[in-house]
Amino acid sequence: MADGWQDDHPAARLLDADFRCWDDASVDWEQYDRVVIRSTWDYTGRPGDFLSWCERIGERRLRNSPALVAFNADKRYLGDLAVDTVPTRFIAPGDELPALSGEVVVKPSVSSGARDTGRFSEHMHHEARALIELIHASGRVALLQPYMSDVDTRGETSIVMFAGEVSHVLSKRAVLAPDEVAPLAEGELAPARAMLEEDLVVAGRADAAQLALAHELIAHIDARFGVPLYARVDMLAGADGRPLLIELEVIEPNLYLATAPGASERLAAAVRGS
Repeated sequence: MADGWQDDHPAARLLDADFRCWDDASVDWEQYDRVVIRSTWDYTGRPGDFLSWCERIGERRLRNSPALVAFNADKRYLGDLAVDTVPTRFIAPGDELPALSGEVVVKPSVSSGARDTGRFSEHMHHEARALIELIHASGRVALLQPYMSDVDTRGETSIVMFAGEVSHVLSKRAVLAPDEVAPLAEGELAPARAMLEEDLVVAGRADAAQLALAHELIAHIDARFGVPLYARVDMLAGADGRPLLIELEVIEPNLYLATAPGASERLAAAVRGS
């Protein structure tokens, strides 16, 4: 987004920062001592180009680091984390389609904004298989997960962390309606329509188990890639009530800074210290 996402404007003003598009060939990136990835919501259509750009910006300047961005850009990272995650099966093009059981979620391994993502009950498994085949036709891997029904009542909890410390907590209601692929909004970025609803995300609270999961995950990431400048740790409750990681967002998440007093200042301070 050429002028940035509005939620990021206060932090940018505190840092006297410019907004630039990652694929603008006229930008002299050498003039900046830090480049912070924010609203690059188009990169999933050109992940190879985007990751090559990250490498060119380099480890010294890019936040989060090129290695961490490359790791996080494909949701298959869920199978490579030492924390409890939503059970996930990865189905690559050419793989035999598995037998399905119960209510399921299907999504691509490279995607954002709930694009090409659907929720299907048992009598609609044929539609789930059709979505897997559509994802395969684009060359992507499909993710198959059980639908965690607790999200319908308690929603998702997201813990936003800056430089390894908790900044604020978010509560997000369920996005996926039964037995459909999430309908998309109009426009170039075209996320799922539900992602644009004003009351989708509000300030939330995290319990001790959720905070422990977030800290455990960031410690795991720190050991491999260093402490991320920012991370949004999205989780929901499993059948036994324990929190399960549904996604780690360290590339271009909306951080909902406006929901938490002082969040923009905390982000700006983390950038200065990075």
